[in-house]
Amino acid sequence: MENMVEFRHVSFAYDKRRPVLSDLDFHIEEGESVGLIGANGAGKSTVMKLLLGLLQGEGQILVNRIKVSKATLGSIRRRVGFVLQNSDNQMFMPTVYEDMIFGPLNYGLSREEAEARVDAVLEQLGLQALKHRHNHKISGGEKRMAAIATILAMEPEVILMDEPSSALDPYNRRIVINAIRSLPQTKLIASHDLDMILDTCERVILLSGGQIAADGPADVILRDRALLEAHRMELPFCLAGPSGDLTSRRAGV
Repeated sequence: MENMVEFRHVSFAYDKRRPVLSDLDFHIEEGESVGLIGANGAGKSTVMKLLLGLLQGEGQILVNRIKVSKATLGSIRRRVGFVLQNSDNQMFMPTVYEDMIFGPLNYGLSREEAEARVDAVLEQLGLQALKHRHNHKISGGEKRMAAIATILAMEPEVILMDEPSSALDPYNRRIVINAIRSLPQTKLIASHDLDMILDTCERVILLSGGQIAADGPADVILRDRALLEAHRMELPFCLAGPSGDLTSRRAGV
C-alpha cells in the first residue's frame, strides 16, 4: 500500500511561545481509516486545518505525494474532502441536489456528467429520496448524510471528518456509522465518540499536548484504560462494563 497522507516532522504554533503541535511524524496508507482522538485542546482540529492548507506550519505534509503548500492548494483540495461537524455550515444551497452538483460543476464537469455522479452517490448511500429535499426541511441525521454525499460527489481521495456522530440520535448515528464504514476512501476521523471510532477505524492516533502519545490498532489503544485516563479520556462505553467485551454493546449505541 502507498502512503496517501504523510506528516513529516510537522510543528505549528499560533503563538511561538505556546506550540500547538510538536514534531508530528506519521503516515496514513491508501484506504486506511484512522481515528484521531485526544482531549480538548490536543490539536486534532489543527491537524485537519494543516492538511487542508488552511494553516501553514513547519515540516512537510503530503497528500498522494503532493506537498501541501500555497502553490498546490487547488490540487490538494480536489483530493481532500472535509465533512464539517456542523452540517449547516456545509450545506449552503437550497436543496441537497444543488449542494451536491455545485462542486462537480465547478471542477469543470458537464451538467450531464455531474448529474450522473450525483445520482451514483445518492444510490451508493441509499439517499435517493433526499435528492430534491430542501436542506432546512430535513432532519439532523439526514443532513449529516447529505453532507457526506456532497463530499463524495467531488470524488476525493481522502476524507476528513470532524465529530461526524455528534448531536445524532442512536438511529441516525448508526446510519452514519454504517455509511462511513462503507466508504473505500482513505479516512481521518477526529472525534470524542470513542465507540464510533472503534466501529469505523482500524487504527487510532492519540494526540496529547500536541504530540503523538500513541499510534496503533484501535482495538488495542481503546481498550487501554490507563493510557486513556492518563490523557483525560474514558474507555468506550461498550468496553467499560465488567466484561470489556464488544458483544456487551447496547443496540443502536
